[in-house]
Amino acid sequence: MKSWFRSEDVLAVLIGVFLIGLSLATLTGANLLGWSVAVKEWADPAKALAPSSPAFAGLTGIGAFAVTFVFLLCVLSAGAVFLRTSPARFAVRFAVLFLLAFLCWVAGHNAYIAANPNKLPAGVSWAMGLTGEAGYLLALIGGLLIGNLFPRGGAWFKEAARSELFIKVGIVIYGAVLGAKAAEESGRATAILFRGLAAIIEAYLIYWALVYLIARKVFGFSREWAAPLASGISICGVTAAITTGAAIRARPVVPVMVSSLVVVFAVFEMLVLPKLAHVILPDEPMVAAGWMGLAVKTDGAAFSSGEITAGFYYPDEKDPARKWMALTTTTVKVFIDVFIGIWALVLSVIWSWKIDKRPGGGLPLREIWERFPKFVFGYAVTFGAFFAIGVSDPGVIGDLKRGTDQADVFRRLFFVLTFFSIGLATNVRRLWAEGLGRLALVYVVSLFGFVIWIGLAISWLFFHGVPAGGK
Repeated sequence: MKSWFRSEDVLAVLIGVFLIGLSLATLTGANLLGWSVAVKEWADPAKALAPSSPAFAGLTGIGAFAVTFVFLLCVLSAGAVFLRTSPARFAVRFAVLFLLAFLCWVAGHNAYIAANPNKLPAGVSWAMGLTGEAGYLLALIGGLLIGNLFPRGGAWFKEAARSELFIKVGIVIYGAVLGAKAAEESGRATAILFRGLAAIIEAYLIYWALVYLIARKVFGFSREWAAPLASGISICGVTAAITTGAAIRARPVVPVMVSSLVVVFAVFEMLVLPKLAHVILPDEPMVAAGWMGLAVKTDGAAFSSGEITAGFYYPDEKDPARKWMALTTTTVKVFIDVFIGIWALVLSVIWSWKIDKRPGGGLPLREIWERFPKFVFGYAVTFGAFFAIGVSDPGVIGDLKRGTDQADVFRRLFFVLTFFSIGLATNVRRLWAEGLGRLALVYVVSLFGFVIWIGLAISWLFFHGVPAGGK
């Protein structure tokens, strides 16, 4: 079997396609993923877990967790064989890794951490309002503590802590989830899709060039550092940094450092920007929604920011205008994600042809193919396939979304595993020696100096005067 085929990229596509293939069973009336465990916002720990489909309510939350764990253990152990890694060693380490990461994910859904302060559940007097996405940050912190306080323990996880595999599987699944969402709103969404595409192309071309130049010329970073940093700040953070790092063959520590910064700053943005948008744009809800998609740098934080922002403008959670605001944020973020694949190809060509040039001259097509992150194809195919299915037969969209909602449970779990694994692999002292302080300064200067404000200007340009929900 060819070496390029036995890669994490290809395995990520195979696992992602397998999971979303199971989700398609809803089109035939079957339910093959409804047993997966969904984590709910909770004040009572007994209510934290539940099967993702009511049809499996009898399984209970603990039962759903057990089945999900065994399923992932089997699938990923088979993946270890595919990658020529000992499945037994992988299975033992992954079992512990999954349990620890999952506990962080559950803790992040605690009502005092995750609940919307404007909509507190019974018995909860205050909340931080971080949404369940706080579980990602807790997973990162948990991994950092283990990896830095108990380095031998962190090293023990090495064979199972495959952050790139986990994030790539999640991205492939995410293509189907977003494809189904886009198909559901294909009518009115057409105008938003066009505006979102135009906005993201403008914003991205401005963002990336400025961040790259500042990192190179002002702070003196090498191309290896500047490119993933520019992508992480400009697009969607963790995913963009990893994809860019793969395209230019950067050392693993580079996207890890950028990803760590992205998570921290994304939480800050999620806490501050929604309220700021409501204050400075009281009569422009769609501008505010587009701004969240352009400014907040991780998918989860961006989507959460869109929902929080919608809540400020329309307190009634049943108001359809909230749906259109959330759709706008999601749409802009979707096009950012899609653009990652295009940009990875561009960087693969530039690095192979001009920067890391190999003997022989000409355009090295084979080198470009080897550099290009293959999982991006999986994302594009799943997005396109689910969007096409939904648009061609609107009657199946409900079943399609039920299936992708269940598949999305696994996307979230893979993202949690990613953050925990990134934490395990991150040596804080080494990061500081590599220039973490300067890297953070580039991030601060770029994000607060122009990325947020250019995003606001572009969102105003494309969404000013666009009504929310026909109002």
